[in-house]
Amino acid sequence: MKSAKKTGYEISPSTFALIPERTDYGIDGSYVIEQHDEYFVPIAPRKLIDQACKFFGSSLKGRLEGTKDICGYTHKPPIAIDPHGGMYFFPTTSPQNPNCSWIAHSYIDRVEPCMNNETRIHFVNGKHVIIPISYGSMLNQVQRTAQLRYKLTERLQYRLHTGSAKVAEPFA
Repeated sequence: MKSAKKTGYEISPSTFALIPERTDYGIDGSYVIEQHDEYFVPIAPRKLIDQACKFFGSSLKGRLEGTKDICGYTHKPPIAIDPHGGMYFFPTTSPQNPNCSWIAHSYIDRVEPCMNNETRIHFVNGKHVIIPISYGSMLNQVQRTAQLRYKLTERLQYRLHTGSAKVAEPFA
């Protein structure tokens, strides 16, 4: 159930999903689902995702390119907004599509097919949402995000354990 409208919003570790929504007044924005709340934000999901990526030192474009380099995914690539904090999101359509929802991988409990080529996502807190994406595509997105998480975690662990994460000295 939606609560108050918010004029600004930052994606946080408690964000479950960002779903594009248009109000009765023609305002485009995001229906935000969090662990303990749901509300409308008059900012498109893509812009919220880009702002979150920039907060952690990149951009949505940079994160998409990183995913391509790590996993080779070029279509509907998942992203690591903050790999250290476990913030991995995946798009339900092309990220350029204004109807693209973004789902946090960490909070999915299970998914199930619905009628009309839609999928119900059940979150770990008991909330659920129906998204216009086929069940097969949803399973694929969940698996691809898991693969990105694994590969990126392996890279980070390797650097941590081998000490190869040396910082270059400027002007050395």
